[in-house]
Amino acid sequence: MSRIHPAYQNRCHDMLTVKERSDEDAQAQARPRPSVLTVWKRSSMTFQGTDGFTVFDHHGRLAFRVDNYSRKSCCITGGELVLMDGAGNALLTLKPQVLSMQYQWNAYRGEDKMGKSRSSKVFSMRSGSRLFHSSKDEAIVMMGATTKHGQTDQSQTPDFRIEGCFRRRNCKIKSSAGATVAKIARKRVNNRILLGDDVFSLAVQPGFDTQLIMAFVIILDRICGKPFAPVLCS
Repeated sequence: MSRIHPAYQNRCHDMLTVKERSDEDAQAQARPRPSVLTVWKRSSMTFQGTDGFTVFDHHGRLAFRVDNYSRKSCCITGGELVLMDGAGNALLTLKPQVLSMQYQWNAYRGEDKMGKSRSSKVFSMRSGSRLFHSSKDEAIVMMGATTKHGQTDQSQTPDFRIEGCFRRRNCKIKSSAGATVAKIARKRVNNRILLGDDVFSLAVQPGFDTQLIMAFVIILDRICGKPFAPVLCS
């Protein structure tokens, strides 16, 4: 039986190694990646006194926006906000809970200025401030309907928890199972230049609804934003 020359053996080994690396690279490219959004704490309307959000995807395209004339108009509009897609179509209406014992917001599908039925409710989100209870969470989210009085069931396990501090743009949104769903972080340019806190990154893991997570961010801004928020971060 003839022996294989060592040089030929090494070439075969190198070819197999290259193929294995190519297979690993192909698998890595096929693996779903997080959706990274750039959130600009500024309304897409350019005139003075507007307040809202402009959100871009990783291609630089307008993904979401929130346009609001002013936070001071809450006494007229009830403080509700509408999350829209890039074309201006209403996705979710976010409304503060009136006379709530806790700082709570409710989210409803689409836009309806005449009031929302309970059937269209998507989630409730309330502050996790220590002013109300011993939770260290920035905020908690319960999906679905509330009780007949509009309050969330206090015994219900939150579907999502927000940990960290939104004011510092350092937050993690976690599922009830403890998995990290999304991260909020300060925006860096070329991994070096740190931008102001009015521009930040939102990375949403594959399989989770970006518009739902963006709605969480909008409410976080009202709960823990500055300088207008009535409740400070935990």
